[in-house]
Amino acid sequence: MTALQTTLLAALAMALSAAAAAAPEADSATLRRIAGSGTIAVGFNESSLPFTYRTADGKVTGYSYDFALAIVDAVRRELKLPGLQVKEVVTTTQTRFPMVQNGAVDIQCGATTHTVERQKMVSFSSSIFVAGSRLMTRRDSGIKDFPDLTGKSVVTFARSTSEALLRRMNAERNARINVIATFDRGETPLAVLQAGQADAYMMDDVLLHAAVLEAWRPDEWIVTGKPQTFEAYGCILPRDDPAFKQVVDREIARMMKSGEAQAIYRKWMLSPIPPKGINLRLPMSEAMIELYRNPNDRPFE
Repeated sequence: MTALQTTLLAALAMALSAAAAAAPEADSATLRRIAGSGTIAVGFNESSLPFTYRTADGKVTGYSYDFALAIVDAVRRELKLPGLQVKEVVTTTQTRFPMVQNGAVDIQCGATTHTVERQKMVSFSSSIFVAGSRLMTRRDSGIKDFPDLTGKSVVTFARSTSEALLRRMNAERNARINVIATFDRGETPLAVLQAGQADAYMMDDVLLHAAVLEAWRPDEWIVTGKPQTFEAYGCILPRDDPAFKQVVDREIARMMKSGEAQAIYRKWMLSPIPPKGINLRLPMSEAMIELYRNPNDRPFE
């Protein structure tokens, strides 16, 4: 091989390497938008303890937010933009999908269940948490499991998977449940339950354990019932942007394989957390252990 050929091959290799490095940005509308603005818009819920919430001093924090910040660092590396800024954007149960769809939010990591139906609106990252849907009720309510809900009033978040499941129980089992659907602010499910306007509150078990500790008299409440479904939480991403999803999923897999994700779990599920120092004392389930062992983006349904 001549010196000229060697030089040409080296130049070609460098060009191919540079093209490969730039490919994700070139192929991704989301990454191009982030690179152009120098800002990544991260959505969060203000009151979804322990996943994302805002403390009294205005700081956004939580289990899912720790994942979001690690993903932001991965985007910084991908785009070679160490000065990339984070724009924190408040989302609610009702606005989280539209805000990702219209580009107001680039990524939202919270307590959002990945379902096949929701994939028609947005894309989902690899799962970051697995929960089971259960019930919160008074210890003396007589409600021990879902069959006990016949003729009772049950509150949950509007447009949640729990609301859909309760309405399906009415349609398929004639459960005669009075479904009360409410929102993130004002008359939240916990507020409705504590006011005596509902007999039980249905939601994902980890959120119910947090709600018990936030209640006026925690000892009066229990989390009960056999899980009716399992919920795989994923970060919400723009639809039809596989290059951006690849960056996100690669970082989640790295965190789970390295043990960083397990440390985040211990921090938020097995340790005192701000602002009140409550400890959920939620042991890692077999489903979570399997997720950390084999990261994936599969919904349960």
